[in-house]
Order: sequence, then C-alpha cells, then structure tokens
Amino acid sequence: RVGRSFRSTPYWRTAQNLGKLSPALLVCPTSVLGNWSREAQRFAPNLRVEMHHGDRLKDVGEFSALLENTDILLTSYALITRDKKLFLDREWQLVVLDEAQQSKNPSSKVSQLTRKIETRSRLILTGTPVENRLQDLWTLFRFLQPELLGSKRKFQSRFAIPIERRGDPEVKKQLKRVVGPFILRRTKMDPEVASELPPRVDTVVECSLTPEQAQIYEEEVRQALQNVQGLEGLHRKGAILSLLTRLKQLCDHPGLLEDKPDWTPARSGKIHRLFEILKEISPKEGVLIFSQFKSMLGRLKVSLTEFLGEEILLLDGSTPREQRDIMVERFQSGIGPRIFCISLKAGGVGLNLTRANSVVHFDRWWNPAVEAQATDRAHRIGQTETVQVFKFVTMATLEEQIARILEEKQSLMHGLIEDGDGWLTELNDRELSDLLLPQSTPKEAVR
Repeated sequence: RVGRSFRSTPYWRTAQNLGKLSPALLVCPTSVLGNWSREAQRFAPNLRVEMHHGDRLKDVGEFSALLENTDILLTSYALITRDKKLFLDREWQLVVLDEAQQSKNPSSKVSQLTRKIETRSRLILTGTPVENRLQDLWTLFRFLQPELLGSKRKFQSRFAIPIERRGDPEVKKQLKRVVGPFILRRTKMDPEVASELPPRVDTVVECSLTPEQAQIYEEEVRQALQNVQGLEGLHRKGAILSLLTRLKQLCDHPGLLEDKPDWTPARSGKIHRLFEILKEISPKEGVLIFSQFKSMLGRLKVSLTEFLGEEILLLDGSTPREQRDIMVERFQSGIGPRIFCISLKAGGVGLNLTRANSVVHFDRWWNPAVEAQATDRAHRIGQTETVQVFKFVTMATLEEQIARILEEKQSLMHGLIEDGDGWLTELNDRELSDLLLPQSTPKEAVR
C-alpha cells in the first residue's frame, strides 16, 4: 500500500462527519505517531486530531472528555495494550491499523485486543500483508472479516499448505478471488500512484572478512557444528539460531561478540567498505544506514563521526518519540546532519526520509519484505532523485549463502519465506555445514 496518509484514503474525507457520532481510532507504531500528526495538519487541517501518548494513564472521565472534541484519535500499539480498558469500553466509528503487520501473530496481546475493539468499520494499512507465511494474511483478515477465511486449521489445509509447499497456481487464484474484493493494492510502479517516482538501483556490495574475522569465523563454525551433533528438537533449533546470530554479528564486527569490545574500525571488512562508499557519495546527499544490531549502530555513529568529522544521527528502539520527530525534521530539513543510522526494526517503517538518495543495509535481514520496507523510507512519494541501495554481503560466509537461497525462495509469493529464520533450524548436519562453511574458505579483506 503506497501513500498511507490522510491524502491517500477516502475514509478521511468523511471522518469529520463520522466524528460527530464517535471518533475514529488510528493505531500505529510509536515511531510514526508524529508523522501522522503532521500529515493531518497538512492534508486535513479541518479535522480535530488528538494524540493519546505518554507515560501517564488517563482515567475514564479524562479520556472521555478528550474524545468529545476529537474526530480522530492517534495512538500506538503499545498504549492500546497498556490502556486497553479505555479502548474497549466504547464503540468507535472507525478503527484503522497502520503498519498492521505488527499484529500478525494471532496469539499476541495486540492481535487479540484489536479484534475485541467494537467499531462500525475496520481498515488495515500495510505494505507487507505477507511477511513470512500466509498465516500473516489470515491474521489480518481475522481483524477485518473474521469469518471470511475460516478457522486457522481450515485455512492451512485449504490455502497455506498447497501454496507454500507446492506452489499450486490454482489455489493461489482461489485465494486471490476470495480476498481480492477487500484489498486495494497500489505499488510505486502504478502510474496513477507515483508516476514521477525516480528509479531505484540495487547493488550487492561484496565485502571481505579481515584475517582476524576469517579465523574467528572458522573457529566458531567448527566448534558449533560439533556442539549441535546429537541435539534434537528445541535444543538443536536454539543452538542453530544462536550460532546464526553470532556469525551475523561477526560479519559486522568482532566487537559484537566481546564482553569488553575493541571497536577499532580496521577489524571490520564491512566498515572498510562503508568508508569507501561514503567517500564516493557527494557530501550534499543524505544517507540512511540500517542495521539490526543496536550496538553496531552505536559504534557506526562513533566511527563515522571520527572518519567524516560531522554529526551523525542515530535512531533505535530506545529513542523517545519526541526525539525521533526532532531528528527526522532535522534530517529532512536539508541543513541538518546528512547521515542517519537507523535500527531496521525500530525505524524501518512509517518514516518519511526522502532527503536520502543512498541507502545502506549494513547487515541483511533474512526477510526481503522487511528490508524493502526500510528502503522505502527513502524511495517513496516525494523523492526526486535516483535512489542507490547498497546491500552488504560478506562473501564466502553464511551471508552469501542465505542471500542466494532467499532469492530462490522469493518466487513463492512476493517475498514469502517459510518462518523467517525458522527454516534454517531444520537443516541437518551436512546441510548446515554446507551453509556455514562454503567450499571456498572465508575471504580475507584486501588492505
């Protein structure tokens, strides 16, 4: 779904009239509350928009008084869970879930709570209705039209298993016929949506391990392969997932594995490549750098400040909403800091960062849909320049291997992957060895 704002949906055209009966409720990630508020002021200045946010819990009377003069109430997924009584004790005219993939787990508190909210109309906004499995789609429709896709067991046998395991084209068509009338899908390639949107150029940046990284990598893998032999069930899965995380961290920087880390940039082949790329980018261009590891982002901020001699912005899950809004405004202004280090999960959705025309994925998330969402912070309506996307992959390591496997799996359904990292835990000893230790040994960085 492209352009998810007050400008992009006709629901808001009647929101003011609806509000005379009861307000509309919009739920979104904390990181985009400020963006929704600014969009409302820009595109629907006549709507009375309020925000329910903060540490203090409002009592029922105070909350009801707030709603009396409100057309649309903005709040976050975290707060509807904390203040659930306030939201469940009334009927809403309309409930909108933005970035609704956040409620894709049917057993999560957020998913269960949103289904209980009484409302006359429901709307979901998401760019990734299916992130990992078709069950994601089933969960979203449990909120929209609870009976449409039947029980979870029925959906699995009728649609999920034939499509995910066999790629059955006829079953895909059947599912599309069922859900199609309820979906308005727009992509950036649709001329009526963003005909002026410039192209995007994706480049896989081949990185090498330093000699030290290569030695640690082989030691970690060989020790882990010995440890998982004979393990079964959850113990084996846990051991494999722990190994995958450690190796991904090692490909970034050995310091991520150390209790007292030595963050010398020269210890990381990726930092070496990042410095090279940034030297080639115009100092007037904005750059987004995404990583899934908070400690890595903090270190990148320090290293880039020292290397470039300029201020670097950093946003992660611990950044307060007010501070996030200030950083976004500074970046977008064109006169603030030009490099923005961002946590993939905390800042990969909802933000408008079109000042950037270069995006760096310092490490890879094994779900392409999540990675694409992050890239779209820059490649979106309002962008006027070609966006260069650099995806760092450490050669002759598990990063190269999994990138290849994911590319093969993408044909299933627009980035559909079985259980994210989960499918990796099902590999046998031989398959795991082939994945982690390619026939060529890990390449060392050329200095």
